[in-house]
Amino acid sequence: RAYLGAGPWVTTPVRRPPGGDLSPTQRTVNRALSAARAPVERGVARLKSWRIFRRARCSPNRMSAIARAVLTLERQR
Repeated sequence: RAYLGAGPWVTTPVRRPPGGDLSPTQRTVNRALSAARAPVERGVARLKSWRIFRRARCSPNRMSAIARAVLTLERQR
């Protein structure tokens, strides 16, 4: 697991044990995590597709404002 040392508040998916199945509760938890993670991953993928982020030569502080503007534009689409 990638987040082993992150603390108890970081929830990670439950892996299927070798030769076994997940319980219905564990499957529900995994589905909920996937549903929460999908919009974030989609947003990051859209940000990566904008050319302005490939060769940005401005301050990193300004890039966060640009990222907010791009995400707003993408939501309007």
